[in-house]
Amino acid sequence: MATISFKSVGQTAKKRIETAVTGSLLPIGLITPLRYGKNSEGIFAMHTDVSKQIADNLRNLILTNHGERLVRYDYGANLQPLLFEVVSSQPDFDDEATVRIKNAVSKFMPFVQLDTFESNIINHDNLHTGKVQIRITYNVPELSIFDDEIQVTLFIV
Repeated sequence: MATISFKSVGQTAKKRIETAVTGSLLPIGLITPLRYGKNSEGIFAMHTDVSKQIADNLRNLILTNHGERLVRYDYGANLQPLLFEVVSSQPDFDDEATVRIKNAVSKFMPFVQLDTFESNIINHDNLHTGKVQIRITYNVPELSIFDDEIQVTLFIV
């Protein structure tokens, strides 16, 4: 019987040496929305920078509504039901959206410290469809990531 360490599974010793010599970065996670990878990336494009992967994961968490993620019904910030309140009252939307985002982040990404929240209603380009742009700044002190920001757009239909 052989004893195999799981740390070496998925990559041969030759490949690890080639990576160390060439200095190429190992992939961390998929870039969303999915797109085809280039040359040595593989089938799909991958993140090699931790800060970009965290921003991508945070964006997906905020845009996901309850019931959209298989097996995890409560995953996401569930902002879609709030969009109808934007028309009637902007402050109520902001208050409830910040609470929902904070709860989702504290549950699914507790290493992220939210800093600021800013929303902006845009309906000048189409009278029948409005957009709400949300800008969030955050920190991840454990990884020395400070004042990073993401921007997401929600559509009111």
